[in-house]
Amino acid sequence: MDKNKYLEESVALLRRLIAIHRVSREEREAADLMERQMAEWHLEPRREGNNVWATCPGFDAGRPTLLLNAHIDTVKAVSSWTRPPLEPTIEGDRLYGLGSNDCGGGLVTLLAAFRMLVDKGPAAHASRAYNIIYVASCEEEVSGRDGIARVLPLLPPVSVAIVGEPTGMQPAVAEKGLMVIDGWAQGVSGHAARNEGVNAIYEALDDLVWLRDYRFERVSPLLGPTKMTVTVVESGTQHNVVPDKLHFVLDVRTNEYYRNEDVHSFLQQHMKKCRLEARSYRLHSSAIPMEHPLVKQCLALGLQPFGSPTLSDQALMDFPSLKLGPGQSSRSHSADEFICLSEMRQALDIYLKLLL
Repeated sequence: MDKNKYLEESVALLRRLIAIHRVSREEREAADLMERQMAEWHLEPRREGNNVWATCPGFDAGRPTLLLNAHIDTVKAVSSWTRPPLEPTIEGDRLYGLGSNDCGGGLVTLLAAFRMLVDKGPAAHASRAYNIIYVASCEEEVSGRDGIARVLPLLPPVSVAIVGEPTGMQPAVAEKGLMVIDGWAQGVSGHAARNEGVNAIYEALDDLVWLRDYRFERVSPLLGPTKMTVTVVESGTQHNVVPDKLHFVLDVRTNEYYRNEDVHSFLQQHMKKCRLEARSYRLHSSAIPMEHPLVKQCLALGLQPFGSPTLSDQALMDFPSLKLGPGQSSRSHSADEFICLSEMRQALDIYLKLLL
């Protein structure tokens, strides 16, 4: 097998993907490309919405199943890009373009590893101890219900997953959960020149200060503390009207010691004036045991497990999983995003060592 050939074809596919507008919930053209390319490579892809997947030949229901997953969607390009975000450009070792790092590099190198396993032939499939499924999913950046959550019920039971998010090719064995909470304070409108009305801003102040200052007791060795941040505050209409409503948004990042439902209930109990409502509880913190065979394989390769503060589709998986992909999380969602070709080469090498 010519590893260089698979890598070159992966880079070519990533360049074509970068050139496509594929913001979350607008991934149809990118999914078309993935489906078409996987068919040309004789991978027999299946599709559900804008999710595309394939199963390695020789599937045996009596064996455990390993899922390889990465997402095709991107966030919107920030305004500070200094180059066209949808024009893939290679400069030295860097491939620039929106979604190159998050997580185009992981998407195409996981696919390259999957292809190489498929191309090993029937004898290799028969002797393999586990099944392999590759899924290119959509709506990851918005944790959408038409992304990986729509595909998982259609798959055979999954035993463990590798998610190709950018981790510097170090295994993220735990990640924080996410809960977004809307808060409201109610006042009574009045004229600012007279002593009338109830100011909704003042009603909310004590609660906002408490949210700023409170620290959760249980701190994770891998993920650190559960963290909450007020990120939006909206109130008032004009300078001479006492505001009768205040709305704020609270971003909560839970570690494995706290369930989102319990955190929401706890916070509401401590609010003096504000009403809280969680948009969703479904994005819980996740972790894979350090004793898991996949983690042990990573350790045997000299990789260093860590806890990730960022959310991925792992939050929607009810089976063990870890994040492992080329690139750096710090480049994600940033201007002039890039992936290094050497990072993709290293990723393919490590994936193959883990999978063969």
